[in-house]
Amino acid sequence: MQRRLTLLPIYFLIISFVILVGSVSAHEVNKNAVALLIAKDTTGKIIGTGSGFVARPEGTLVTNYHVLLDAHTIDVHFPDGSRSEVIGIIKIDRAKDFAIVKLVEGLYSTLEIGDPSNLKPYEYTSALGYLTEQVNEDKGQIVQTYGFILGIHPQSDPKLPFIYTTTPFGPGFSGGPVINKFNQVIGLATIEGRSVNLALPINTVNQYLDAKTFFSIESLLDQDKISLEAMYYRGSYFLHELADPEKAIIEFKKILSKNPSFVLAHYELAAAYRNLGMLDKSISQYEKTLALNPDFPEALSNLGGYYFRAGKLDQAVSTFKKAIEVYPNFIQALSNLGAALNKQKHHYEAVKLLKKALNLNPEFAIAHFNLGNSLFALNQLDEARKAFELSQSQGIDFLSMHWKLYQIHKKNQHFQDAEKELKIILEIDPLNEDAKKKLFELPTTH
Repeated sequence: MQRRLTLLPIYFLIISFVILVGSVSAHEVNKNAVALLIAKDTTGKIIGTGSGFVARPEGTLVTNYHVLLDAHTIDVHFPDGSRSEVIGIIKIDRAKDFAIVKLVEGLYSTLEIGDPSNLKPYEYTSALGYLTEQVNEDKGQIVQTYGFILGIHPQSDPKLPFIYTTTPFGPGFSGGPVINKFNQVIGLATIEGRSVNLALPINTVNQYLDAKTFFSIESLLDQDKISLEAMYYRGSYFLHELADPEKAIIEFKKILSKNPSFVLAHYELAAAYRNLGMLDKSISQYEKTLALNPDFPEALSNLGGYYFRAGKLDQAVSTFKKAIEVYPNFIQALSNLGAALNKQKHHYEAVKLLKKALNLNPEFAIAHFNLGNSLFALNQLDEARKAFELSQSQGIDFLSMHWKLYQIHKKNQHFQDAEKELKIILEIDPLNEDAKKKLFELPTTH
């Protein structure tokens, strides 16, 4: 099991990311200040894992609030093999999703706190955490990932900005440090996306780090019984980790019955309805989300995706454009807008957007596919072939792409390659009579 927050933009394909282990530069962070947190219930059963870092040497540790949710004990493990445990809560903020906790008294390694207030796009970032899938018998392997800043923008709450970064956050990274090139903590890994991940700026936490008083985990559990934010995180856990949208819907509806303006409950309720195939209800929830916060970039992109699929291209284009206006480096929205413009035959405009998306993330497979479609329509066939082949190497296997590759190879008289594409088409769609006919008509390649 694992506990994390997940963005759910509608991509026209979900792709994976590569996580790099170890350092790829001359910079070396004090990894022994980065902790694995293992949350357990009353029986000692693991209910979730997360990450955190020590900010003060006497044992003040920072993590995400949702890592602690419903835990009766939280064990803390460090890379050198040393252990501790959470003995109290110094400060939590459920809405901002951070927790400052007190460890057993001791002398701990720490990380230096940085200043995220002057961050600029394309600056280096790195994240450290423990992948849940690698936690075994209360032990985990620390992982470091690398990327750069895309910008600082609000998400669901206009007053709460996040650091948007290409640095990957794996499952279990929640609460781990995001650092700058000086190895200073600038944020907490909070929301895991695909090509984009969100970190809570550390200056949200700073003012509470030197507090001396703390309260018990039991008190936190009592408070969480009536907390709407706790209900939200439980609902998200049901939805994303347990794949139980019906149970998630119950939690989100409880919240909205008490607070109809809880933006994230509408947003996640839309995702739950989508998972059940209830698309009209999903669209309605995204529209309610945006009525409360018109500048919620992920909600804009998601709704635009539904409009696209429904053939409402003008609405899709305007919604994607709004998402990019709010967040100019929104990789998925750039790619999705490119796809919608292709449908409208605005291929030159699409190419510019798709190339920007790929400059931000060269491994975003669907953007290569969408770019291939643009270039194919513009009769730039060699470039289209390269884009399609890149998307294929990154996991795309769409029937339409193989048809276009067949046409490119046939036009270039590369008949063996054309034959290969037709055979792939027939593997995907064995009853495709058109592919059978064209295969029969191809000049012999043997």
